[in-house]
Amino acid sequence: MAERIVVDPITRIEGHLRAEVEITDGTIKDAFLSATMVRGLENIVKGRNPKDVWAFVQRTCGVCTTTHAIASVRAVEDALNIAIPPNAEMVRNIMLGALYLHDHVVHFYHLHAFDWVDVVNGLNADPVKTSQLAQSISNWPKSSPGYFSDLQKRLKKFVGSGQLGIFANGYWGHPAMKLPPEANLMATAHYLEALEWQKEIVKIHAIFGGKNPHPNFLVGGMACAINVDDASGLNAERLALVKKLLDQGKEFVEQVYIPDVLAVASFYKDWGAIGGFHNFMAFGDFPMAGYANTDMSTFKFPSGVILNKDLSKVHNPELQDLKTIEEYINNSWYDYSGDGNKGKQPWSGETKINYSGPKPPYEQLDVTQKYSFIKTPRWKGLPMEVGPLARMLVGYASGRPEYKEIIDSTLSKLEIPAEALFSTLGRTAARALESQLVADWNMEFYDKLISNIKNGDDRMANMEKWETSTWDPESKGVGLVEAPRGGLSHWIVIKDGKTENYQQIVPSTWNASPRDPKGQRSPYESALINTPVADPKLPLEIIRTIHSFDPCIACAVHLYDENGDIIREIHDLSVCSV
Repeated sequence: MAERIVVDPITRIEGHLRAEVEITDGTIKDAFLSATMVRGLENIVKGRNPKDVWAFVQRTCGVCTTTHAIASVRAVEDALNIAIPPNAEMVRNIMLGALYLHDHVVHFYHLHAFDWVDVVNGLNADPVKTSQLAQSISNWPKSSPGYFSDLQKRLKKFVGSGQLGIFANGYWGHPAMKLPPEANLMATAHYLEALEWQKEIVKIHAIFGGKNPHPNFLVGGMACAINVDDASGLNAERLALVKKLLDQGKEFVEQVYIPDVLAVASFYKDWGAIGGFHNFMAFGDFPMAGYANTDMSTFKFPSGVILNKDLSKVHNPELQDLKTIEEYINNSWYDYSGDGNKGKQPWSGETKINYSGPKPPYEQLDVTQKYSFIKTPRWKGLPMEVGPLARMLVGYASGRPEYKEIIDSTLSKLEIPAEALFSTLGRTAARALESQLVADWNMEFYDKLISNIKNGDDRMANMEKWETSTWDPESKGVGLVEAPRGGLSHWIVIKDGKTENYQQIVPSTWNASPRDPKGQRSPYESALINTPVADPKLPLEIIRTIHSFDPCIACAVHLYDENGDIIREIHDLSVCSV
């Protein structure tokens, strides 16, 4: 007999997400994912100067602020046919690359690792054996027996006091936890080290963008002036600090993150057959010859689509079919003009909120009606997974040597087949392997920027079309960015110098959306099907797969009294769906 369980809210994510699954004989047979917070930032920017929109939509997220700003300025630059200087392109690449390292490391250690790591079990570890384990997988200097012994003593004080602090509310002792005590203690140590490291790498955004979060950007380039001798400009000292921070980021990825992921994965190989999807899409990014250049072969992340897990062919490698992208609202709490069961292409899209769902508290959604604040995007009518796994698969299937080398090497080390890539384990590993590639590319971006400066090129912005009087009466553009969580697109229609329409399709829109009119599940819902659940009262397995996508969901605040009646609504109308 089917049992329906609810996980609400799913924690260790950005935003609010609810999962309802039906379990039969210990296995998930159906799943419904509901984003319970509203979005609507697009409505705020209508009528504004397109050059200013990036500063508003950047507030879409407090984590991936950089990606939304870049998507917005790229959309306007696309509409106005503006090519930015090479220096600005490299600075944007470095800022995006730094975000990748920060976001992926934080996701693994602080959002996802404790789906696999049992902190309390680390109290049973032998510090000497923990040191031996750490030194066998990495040259990271913090790996002495005394180091792990001191950490273990601190953990014992937490547990002995009955207050685990930041380690509270975990699935400690769950039967699906498989790591030995020494691996648990080592991973817990690196969790704490990552907390310290992550606050350093983001200083790169402050150097180039003036602050973090929400660094400054500019339609036509970047707002940081190069002057190697001026204390107030982008000088030699600040550029040297960028290099130092990039070096530190590369070291942490190579010496801590990658070894830990491989060590953890070696105990969970069965998850190479759980939590997979079949279609994947990557927009491509990190341009080396200009984003406006039509030759996308220069992009470090290639573009394309993988269908039905077939790695022998990459469809649409130059993304010529963007016009086939449509968003549906048949299961979303929105309205469309005309037939609500028909999709809308983003340039003609609408964000008209029409909430008709239940008032809390409630036990279960009526999934025969609309059940989410996320729209349902489709490419040629097909659901797509976006994110690190999609990017790595497209690069691998495209025959890029760096992708094939790092993926084949990892499969060999873990002794698992390529089919294991299409899984929760593959998704988690792909994020780490991608970090290794980006850490290397960051050095290339930096070297190219320094080389340009040494050769006398200090251009950072193209202001040729800055005046609205030079614009066509009407134009439209799209800005594509490979955000850490996947393909992000901002779509703008400009009329008479003002923003006529604006739409965002964010990664979690692709991955977390409800069913479309054909009944096709999107990645979150589909990936949960056939997942085994050892204890429905402690559904760790659900969290593992959902966390592997690194969810980031829409934000707003609703206040209710004890009877469930609305007493006030506070809408910041921001989106957190990168």
